[in-house]
Amino acid sequence: MTRKTTNRVVCFAAITCIGIVPAMGQEKVDPQAASAGTAMKLVWQDEFDGDSLDYAKWGVEVNAFGGGNSELQIYTDRSENVRVEDGNLVIEARKDNAGISGTEREYSSGRVRTKHRGDWKYGRIDVRAKLPEGAGIWSAIWMLPTDDAYGGWAASGEIDIMEMKGQEPDQVLGTLHYGDVWPRNAYSGDKYKLQNGTFADDFHTFSVVWKPGQIDWLIDGKKYQTQTKWSSTGGEFPAPFDQEFHLLLNVAVGGNFLGSPNDSTPFPAQMLVDYVRVYQ
Repeated sequence: MTRKTTNRVVCFAAITCIGIVPAMGQEKVDPQAASAGTAMKLVWQDEFDGDSLDYAKWGVEVNAFGGGNSELQIYTDRSENVRVEDGNLVIEARKDNAGISGTEREYSSGRVRTKHRGDWKYGRIDVRAKLPEGAGIWSAIWMLPTDDAYGGWAASGEIDIMEMKGQEPDQVLGTLHYGDVWPRNAYSGDKYKLQNGTFADDFHTFSVVWKPGQIDWLIDGKKYQTQTKWSSTGGEFPAPFDQEFHLLLNVAVGGNFLGSPNDSTPFPAQMLVDYVRVYQ
């Protein structure tokens, strides 16, 4: 999630249901990559076809501290905020005055990650999702380094596959964060705008194709951005994007990046995730 004016907080208050499994070894091939002559095999996936979250693949964050951007939500592991339902992962932001560890906030939401369950160096990551709209609603599909090999944020990097401000539901952002530790960090990226409708109307597939020295961003298989220039004070290019990263999915509420909800913001606000697939 983009950090432009404040520090990245990547420590977690608690992660529930810790578990580690090896990457899956299916022989399924990415058809879009195959058609481009760069076939990769499916190595990790979650289709969310069951009736509960697979904790061997996902950790659920419990965090009352606003995500590092003066955000307004509290992240919980309650089913009201994170659940699997009707073939989708549901991450739901609510206005319900939820409390954990003696802290209560007006808004609650969910954030899940694959750290130590799914960690990858290079490949293609596809996430098919339908996003929530509304002022102050910030949905994100992003990646952080598993070991911070080159130092604290953002010297070890961050890959934002997709971020959407709910008040601008027809466009999403794809961004890299890198350089030095905050506040001497740098970022670069671009946006993709739909010609018709919004990302809240239907499901779309958000992807990155990550190779040594190059990262491409795609929407529904259509490439809209390529980045080949970045740096890290902790190592030589292609650092920091030459180490294992893991995936995070969340819906934040308010904060410095996009502002607060208003009277027109609909709650509950849901991000629905149909699947996550990783190819290498």
